[in-house]
Amino acid sequence: MTIRHHLSDQLLMGYAAGQLPEAFNLVVATHVSLCDDCRAQLASYDAVGGALLEVADEIALGEDALIDALARIEGLPQATRAEPLKPAGILPAPLADYVGGDLSAVRWQRIGGGVKQAILPTSRDATVRLLYIPAGTAVPDHGHKGMELTLVLQGAFADDNARFGRGDLEIADEEMEHTPVALAGEDCICLAATDAPLRFRGMLPRLAQPLFRI
Repeated sequence: MTIRHHLSDQLLMGYAAGQLPEAFNLVVATHVSLCDDCRAQLASYDAVGGALLEVADEIALGEDALIDALARIEGLPQATRAEPLKPAGILPAPLADYVGGDLSAVRWQRIGGGVKQAILPTSRDATVRLLYIPAGTAVPDHGHKGMELTLVLQGAFADDNARFGRGDLEIADEEMEHTPVALAGEDCICLAATDAPLRFRGMLPRLAQPLFRI
């Protein structure tokens, strides 16, 4: 597997600093589990953060600081821990742990044209979903009101920008409009996170948007 489309430095630094929404954390952790290059880059950011802590000025903590810190650690989702891929099924380890198994554990919802989705429970500041797109099927033409991260887990898709296969990540912002098409040969499964609704051109996708939370 050759990964050609990677995480940006901004996303890796935000992940290392714990500043990303939970939905984006899941996509980043899943990509990092597949990508040796991004995993190495993340380790370097973690090392820099540790070095900065060592030279930072000491600050007196409140009486409940330790209790609060332990409570926050206990509440962290497993998706925030980016581990190398374990060879088991389609879903990489962070995502499989989050879903509770492989594809057989996913509860799909049909949204038309053979396309299915499964919205995963996360905090409300962003949304993450699994998408199943039959080979040869196009996603309706759309733009973005915020950021969208799309990670390919099976098959491949292409748009006007590039081709994306397993492990590749497309980062879309408010300036991008595209029509992704699942390529022939194998149905495409993606993990996609958004922090704002998509902006569809067509009337039917706009009407369906509130129902399917897209």
